[in-house]
Amino acid sequence: MATNPSALPHGDSRGTILGHPKGLFVLFFAEMWERFSYYGMRALLIFYLTKHWLFSDEQSGIIYGAYTALVYITPVVGGYLADRYLGQRKAVLFGAVLLTLGHFFMAFEGEPAAGNADNPVIYVFWLALALIIVGSGFLKANISVIVGQLYPRTDARRDGAYTIFYMGINLGAAIGSLLCGYIGETYGWGYGFGLAGIGMLLGLAVFVWGKPLLLGRGEPPRPLEKGREYSLYGVGLVLVAVCWALIQFQEVVGVLLGVFGLALVSFVIFTAVTKLDREDRDRIFAAMFLIVTSIIFWALFEQAGSSLNLFTDRYVDRGGVPASTFQSINAIYIILLAPVFATLWTVLGRKGLEPSAPFKFGLGVVQVGLSFLVLVWGAQAAGVDVPTPVIFIFLIYLFQTTGELCLSPVGLSAMNRLAPAHMASLIMGTWFFASATGNFAAGMIAAATGAEGVGEEAGKTVVLDVYTTVGWVGVGVGVVVLVIAPLIKKLMHLDTLRDNQDEELAGYKEVGEREAAGMFPERETKPSRKPI
Repeated sequence: MATNPSALPHGDSRGTILGHPKGLFVLFFAEMWERFSYYGMRALLIFYLTKHWLFSDEQSGIIYGAYTALVYITPVVGGYLADRYLGQRKAVLFGAVLLTLGHFFMAFEGEPAAGNADNPVIYVFWLALALIIVGSGFLKANISVIVGQLYPRTDARRDGAYTIFYMGINLGAAIGSLLCGYIGETYGWGYGFGLAGIGMLLGLAVFVWGKPLLLGRGEPPRPLEKGREYSLYGVGLVLVAVCWALIQFQEVVGVLLGVFGLALVSFVIFTAVTKLDREDRDRIFAAMFLIVTSIIFWALFEQAGSSLNLFTDRYVDRGGVPASTFQSINAIYIILLAPVFATLWTVLGRKGLEPSAPFKFGLGVVQVGLSFLVLVWGAQAAGVDVPTPVIFIFLIYLFQTTGELCLSPVGLSAMNRLAPAHMASLIMGTWFFASATGNFAAGMIAAATGAEGVGEEAGKTVVLDVYTTVGWVGVGVGVVVLVIAPLIKKLMHLDTLRDNQDEELAGYKEVGEREAAGMFPERETKPSRKPI
């Protein structure tokens, strides 16, 4: 059945809960369980690579970086196929099935081995990662779009709906990291990954059960024949095969990101210079500046699941608490601090003091850089030869979370507002490519922290040296961004920015949810506001 928005019943027609359509809570719980499974698996992945498959820290960091980079590329495909052919509901359902299979395949351990063909189960592991990568691409690009479809554009409840929805994301991320991490490290990898799979299965069940409450939202944009529908699922399976190969040859992922990223940026700049008027060209330059800045931020921020996870396991006085459970801290901070930041920006905005988007980006990069310097200072103050006090792990995540809340909610809304309508999809693709590049760069930084065979104290010193370097780089880049923020803001030409709400890329704000827990819907994106 094709979607005819004007013929669909009102989102409230099946009743409401807390003043919102029941369909919102179907999406809330489906996404909560999906994030439970994703972050539960993520909390264990670097330990599974190093302790079970016996990959070196360097190899594990690169694998982890390639995996998270691919997670950012596939939503471009999943979103495109849903917008043009499948519709969001079928795409989410297909993605949920792939994710469920992927998480359950992760539970097949086999015997510990040095990550090679001596143990054929390693190929099941690669398949599991590929299924999760593609499943995330189909689900993440589309489920939050359906949230917006439950409400008219002018419905004042939309912001509240996204607040509820993103609370589900962060609840799932926090609980998944705690439970799957604890069970996986305490009772066995298979149990932790199996619990993640059960979580994903619950999410799938909720989504299937709740279909009537979605009231026809997310259906194909035009009639879809069964043959074509199955062929689209076939495209998804081909993509699984491609990712299965790429995740085994991580250097190819890096090359592809470099080549296609450079080509994409060159094309965007060429188009801006040759085909746009002065103001639109300047806005594209401002958008590209923010995109490049975001690469640096995510390269540092995404140490959380890899090198910082290993550092917590090896060099921190945790009091016997499994290291993977500390992955929940970011999501818990988001739950606590996101309303504070939303209120802060609103209050500052009313007084005409709200920082511009470039300034917020600079604040974010400075804070993520400072987070590493705080950890290094704490470790050195306590003594490199003794375990680092756990308070500094809480502090590094606090600085990273406040930095994320300055940068992440601004990014997608800024991209949409700065890009001319006919270039919106191109700019979105560039943004996601930059996110993927940042994640791959994070894997390379994590690889540089590897120091097996040199002793515990020397190994800790290597990690701290790398963290010192990236910390100062982050602070330095952030300060530069803060200094030139007024110039970038001037390039945005906010005074002549017109409202293109009817032409905006469908679901731009919704797909902007970062794979990292913590994307919070920006409340300051209404065109009447000057700061972005």
